[in-house]
Amino acid sequence: MAWVEQTGQVSWRVRYRRVDGTVGSVPGFCSRRSAEAYAGDVKSDQRRQVWIDPAGGRLTLRSWERWLPMQDLDPRTVDNYESYPRCHVLVRFGATPLGEITALDVDAWVKESREAGYATATVASWAKLLSMILSDAVRQRLISVNPVWQRRRRGRRSWAMVAERVWASPGQVLRIANQAGVLGGPVARLLVITAAWTGCRWGELAALHRDNLYLDAGRLVVDAEAGSLHESRGRRWLGPPKTPSSARTIALPPFLIGLLRRHLETHPFEFVFTNACGTWLWRSSFDRRVLRPAIDGGGKAGVRLYAVRPGLTFHGLRHSHKTWLIAGGAPEIAQARRLGHHLPNPGRRGLFARGAGGGEAVAG
Repeated sequence: MAWVEQTGQVSWRVRYRRVDGTVGSVPGFCSRRSAEAYAGDVKSDQRRQVWIDPAGGRLTLRSWERWLPMQDLDPRTVDNYESYPRCHVLVRFGATPLGEITALDVDAWVKESREAGYATATVASWAKLLSMILSDAVRQRLISVNPVWQRRRRGRRSWAMVAERVWASPGQVLRIANQAGVLGGPVARLLVITAAWTGCRWGELAALHRDNLYLDAGRLVVDAEAGSLHESRGRRWLGPPKTPSSARTIALPPFLIGLLRRHLETHPFEFVFTNACGTWLWRSSFDRRVLRPAIDGGGKAGVRLYAVRPGLTFHGLRHSHKTWLIAGGAPEIAQARRLGHHLPNPGRRGLFARGAGGGEAVAG
């Protein structure tokens, strides 16, 4: 239901009744005819049950922050989603009513952010989150459309080369592992080697229980329920690995079986890779104190380390494993199963395969 009221000599407003019985209004019409036309649209949309209360669009993006607690997300994703709006999205759009955020505004913000030096992927993640927030606002019937729907790219073609993932050869990994051992002891050395020769993620190895090593059979099992160590806001807990496909059994090469067997003979703790007290390793501490110096060179006083493969990360050891599998001629489905991928991604085949001719075959 909607009707027109005159509010001044040359001003009118449209009043409408909401589903809950309350009355809203849209002021600012300079003629009765335009107000009546709008009221007619309201009544038509209400009959067709497609009407959107304009009051919802006047809610600011900052006021719609209650969106996040309603999401069922991994704690690490929540951490990212809380920092993105606070540090970036709300700085630009926090005071803007939902109904006034336009595609042009978002495009301008994205362009300005890139020009400010933020990585394209980082800016895209901010825009994606903004789109998710606005999509939920559409579902809650606060606004009629999401202005950030992904659109076909326009403008100049980019000729920028996609950065190739940094990977290491087996010989380079062993040099990195030896330097990691100097800084972090035998556990650090074995952790680097195991990551590179199994393709396991950090969380999968940090959570590896000795009961999930079947060395007589030459197998490592990533458990479906507790196969990954998760970290968030200073807390750690065991939970499922990244995807259902990540729960898998991995064949171990003979030399690694021997290394792991000798390690467990003198390792009194239930988890395979721990600190000296038997507790889980912190990823950030291991990366800062052990892995980065072992890869890039440097380190503590009195220890001379050499740069081996600058730019390599712990996850890059997993990429290295993928590269070795390709060089060894492993079928894509075998690669996917070993790495815990749902499906092989043919589009990235060249990314891992270039320059991989010297990699030895890896047991799979």
